[in-house]
Amino acid sequence: MPYRPRPARRRLVAAARALCLAATALAASTALAQAPEYEPQIGQPGKDVIWVPTPWPLVERMLTMAQVGPRDVVFDLGSGDGRTVIAAAKRGAQAVGVEYNPDLVALSRRSAERERPPGDRARFVQGDIFETDFSSATVVTLYLLNDLNLRLRPALLAMRPGTRVVSHMFKMQDWAPDETSYLDTRAVYLWIVPARVQGTWQLALQGGAGFEIDLEQTFQEIGGTVDLAPIRAGLREARLCGEAIRLAFVDGKAVLHELAGKVTGDRMEGTFRAGGQSGRWTATRRLEPRAGDQVSSVRTR
Repeated sequence: MPYRPRPARRRLVAAARALCLAATALAASTALAQAPEYEPQIGQPGKDVIWVPTPWPLVERMLTMAQVGPRDVVFDLGSGDGRTVIAAAKRGAQAVGVEYNPDLVALSRRSAERERPPGDRARFVQGDIFETDFSSATVVTLYLLNDLNLRLRPALLAMRPGTRVVSHMFKMQDWAPDETSYLDTRAVYLWIVPARVQGTWQLALQGGAGFEIDLEQTFQEIGGTVDLAPIRAGLREARLCGEAIRLAFVDGKAVLHELAGKVTGDRMEGTFRAGGQSGRWTATRRLEPRAGDQVSSVRTR
């Protein structure tokens, strides 16, 4: 007959196996606990740039310039050790860090666990910033290089008007910043993505008056003329900040018209003052060029 171990012996063998497995697991966890935590070295090479962290005072200034708050979605492109993302999450924003180095991603996640920003608002993904969809962002933060900022610029300019872009140290070539702050010799730049307004607009003032306005645009800088046939009068005090626009012109009766409003695609609307009158105004973009018009491209890239 085949040998059959007694029940007591079977229990002893099972207990020995369980003890062996427990000892193995304990040894593995002890080795893991004793393993040194990854520490990035300043200047270490990365996919596109070397790693150098943004000083904490500038992290806070970048988020302050962008006026980051609970309604914002912040993307930090090249998030490094995660400090900007965690700081944004502590301000109530939904914050996402995109980092190519998986060790830095893991480090950032551990830091977020220790810092515990409210509501799990800090998230980190391992990926290439040039292949990542960050179009949902209301704020984009950067610490890259001039040429990398320039590669990102078309995607940034295509974002919703009013999106805020903040860069530590590096600019966007001929796209001038809307604000610059300094910490000693270190600069931080803010851009506000402008609406696209270049073209011909049909302006109607409450009360019946109407004008045709031609707008020219270079990033957030705008200018143009208003048709006061036979004169095309120049616009004065033209300003564009995100989707907010201001215009002024003097009509043929020497009355100063001052307009302030909002751009939404091919429509604008707001309030005006002209002499002693005030009211609402609207404008729609002429989508088809007139015969003989010179068609030029909006300089946003």
